[in-house]
Amino acid sequence: MQPKQTIIIMSEAELVLVEEAKNCTLYTIQFLSESDTEFEAFYNKFKDDLEFNPDLMRIVGFLGKIADSGALERFFRPEGKMGDHVVALPVVKSRLRLYCLRLSDKILILGNGGVKNTKRYEDSRELNGYVLTLQNFDKLIKEGVKNGTISVTENKLETNNTFDI
Repeated sequence: MQPKQTIIIMSEAELVLVEEAKNCTLYTIQFLSESDTEFEAFYNKFKDDLEFNPDLMRIVGFLGKIADSGALERFFRPEGKMGDHVVALPVVKSRLRLYCLRLSDKILILGNGGVKNTKRYEDSRELNGYVLTLQNFDKLIKEGVKNGTISVTENKLETNNTFDI
């Protein structure tokens, strides 16, 4: 029996500012090989979907509330592993999930997401991929803060880094 091979594909990515508000700064990830940011890809998947567009609009509206009041812990469902910052922004009575990195009440990085048709995100190849991407990005941010290439202030994350995810 052949050992199982793991293929790791590295992609260059940047952090992109979405909105800078008084109580929270929203960012997203831009893979340099893609034309859309991760959040734009999420939005574009559901903007014309009759079933999920109302849930998408609630998520977009809720992101406005988060920008105004902060990325408070109670707004999110913890996902990922202990020690990382991966969270999901669920909509009540919907299977639509947006995965994010909640670094603090004042810094939120929007990822991608989709329809949760399984009990656990790990059971969906698509959703698991989005969570793994955010977990890897979270590790790179922690390393950058530690080595001084990323500066985190109360409500800003500043770097000139291009990340290899």
